[in-house]
Amino acid sequence: MSIYVGNISYQVTEEDLNEVFSDYGKVKRVQVPMDRETGRQRGFAFVEMETEEEETAAIAALDGADWMGRTMKVNKARPRENKNNRSGNGNWGDSGNSRFSRSY
Repeated sequence: MSIYVGNISYQVTEEDLNEVFSDYGKVKRVQVPMDRETGRQRGFAFVEMETEEEETAAIAALDGADWMGRTMKVNKARPRENKNNRSGNGNWGDSGNSRFSRSY
């Protein structure tokens, strides 16, 4: 399981997060997503710790904590929602057998 860390400063580094979360156990991985278009951080991160107990302790201690001028939102990460609106057949919602069969 992973921890979602939201409302963080855009200047936060993976090393910063590793240091903060290591107070609650062994940090296995830190990921700070970057915006594809701007190359800028997106204001949230994911932290994975060695055990569920360590994750629970970190969440309890850090959710709502003030850090680098912001109030962090820390909770268990949820699976990514599928935002793909395409139908499963690759026809972008067209129910026809060929995606070039539509006449205009």
